[in-house]
Amino acid sequence: MDRTPKIFISPSKYVQGSGVILDIGKLITPFGERVAVAGGVRGLRETHTGRKNSFRDNGVAQAEYGFGGDSTDMEIGRLADFIIRNNCSVAVACGGGKVIDTVKAAAEDAGAAAVIVPTVASNDSPCSALSVIYNEDGTFSRLRPLKRNPDIVLVDTSIISRSPVRFLVAGMGDALATWFEADACYKSGAVNLPGGTITAACVALARLCYETLIEFGFEAKQACQAQTVNTALERVVEANTLLSGIGFESGGVAVAHALSEGISMIEEAHTCMHGEAVAFGLLVQLMLESKKNDEIGKVFDFCFNVGLPVTLSDLNIDNNDVAAIRRVAETAAAPGRPTDNMPFKVSPEMMYDAIFAADAKGRELKGY
Repeated sequence: MDRTPKIFISPSKYVQGSGVILDIGKLITPFGERVAVAGGVRGLRETHTGRKNSFRDNGVAQAEYGFGGDSTDMEIGRLADFIIRNNCSVAVACGGGKVIDTVKAAAEDAGAAAVIVPTVASNDSPCSALSVIYNEDGTFSRLRPLKRNPDIVLVDTSIISRSPVRFLVAGMGDALATWFEADACYKSGAVNLPGGTITAACVALARLCYETLIEFGFEAKQACQAQTVNTALERVVEANTLLSGIGFESGGVAVAHALSEGISMIEEAHTCMHGEAVAFGLLVQLMLESKKNDEIGKVFDFCFNVGLPVTLSDLNIDNNDVAAIRRVAETAAAPGRPTDNMPFKVSPEMMYDAIFAADAKGRELKGY
């Protein structure tokens, strides 16, 4: 009998709703009354009035830190020093994935509580005990596991509704893969990020993530285009942020994320967002798994309808550049990649063929 324990992790508190930025002071006071707030120009601007009023009403003093742009070791060190110098017991991230990853790591180094206020719903980084670290030249360095998940994740959907629609859609692409990757990991008995096997609770939440996107995704996109908050937007923001975050961390990733790593090696594809590459990676995974035609069709139709990539050209990749595509396949299927979490062995040749199968189906869908 396998004695590997089942492990499920999550943020200590998740708060979501329109206008919840006004609650930030009340939520933070149990951790202290001096706060370092890090963000880029938009992140600080979008949260400024709510933070100012809520902190004033709750007796919280804040010091703002202008984020440098990349979650590098140097930037993490600078922020940790800022937190310590200003005698802050709480670090708040206001912005997207890179500032969030920087704050999570700097808070750990400075011994401060981590509070995450995402201003976009483009990825599932807000809830995780993991930071993506980049080199000073902007290239990927490594993943840094953290000792614990954020203390508070506060998602103001009125702020999210004013973000670029593409960010919300990219978040759907990242979240769309959650169920299929967690299911593959569950079947293979893969070890998740906290070092255990997958709980049934995680599998159920990952499935809910998928079902939520299919039901509410297109309507949520329309709401974001109109900069309004409705039930669909609330549900999709929760799927992109909380359900996907739990799913990838307590569940696992597989071909969809492995292929996104391979795609990142093609310079022409650097204009694509992470969730867009993951969405196409999922289509490739479905081909490898030989899913039923109606299930494959549902996922392709969803991607096409909300504006996620369904062909290589949607990722700015020339499908005649077989050498580049072979490099993508070899990278994605290399030992040590998330492809190892599949319940069957995936060779570079299988990956290569599945990429072209997904591209062909996408081209057919678009009438090429």
